[in-house]
Amino acid sequence: MIHNIYRGDAEVYETLSSLAINFDYHEHPPVPTVEEASKYWEGIDSAHCKNLFFRNHKGNKHYLVIFDYSQTLNIKDLEQRLKQGKLSFASPKRMMKYLGLEPGSVSPFGLIHDTENHVHLFIDRNLQKAKRISFHPNLNTASLIIPFQGFIKYLNHVGNSFEFMELY
Repeated sequence: MIHNIYRGDAEVYETLSSLAINFDYHEHPPVPTVEEASKYWEGIDSAHCKNLFFRNHKGNKHYLVIFDYSQTLNIKDLEQRLKQGKLSFASPKRMMKYLGLEPGSVSPFGLIHDTENHVHLFIDRNLQKAKRISFHPNLNTASLIIPFQGFIKYLNHVGNSFEFMELY
C-alpha cells in the first residue's frame, strides 16, 4: 500500500497512482507557511507554490489561488478583476468543509474532498513555464513534486473549474 510509506492524505497518493502521475516525496518538519517550508527546498528542482484559500463577500463562492511562493499577491487587484466584492481568507471551518484541510496545509490536493466542485482555482500564468511543481500532500510535514502536466491531469480529474491568469 503506497500510502503507508508516505505521510499525508492516502487519497492523494491513491489518486496520483491511479492517474499514473509520478512524484518525488520530501519529508520535513511541520511548516505552516511557505516561507518556513522554503528552508527545506534546497536542491529540489521545482516551482514551489503558495496556496491561498479565499471566500467572497457573500461567502457563497470560494477560491484557491496558486502562485509562486516568491511572488506577492495584490488581493485588491484580484477583487477588482473578479467583481465579487471584498475577498477574505476562508475560515478553518470553511477550509475543512470544502477542502478537508487544516490551516497550514492548504494544497490543490485538497480538491479531492470537494466532491461538488465548489472551489474555483486561479493559477498564476507564470507557473505554466514550470516543468515541475510542488505542494503539500494535505499535510504540512511533506512536499510532493509532480510534473506540471501531471498537475493539469490531476485538475482535470478532480473536475474543479480553473483558469490561468496573471497574478501580481
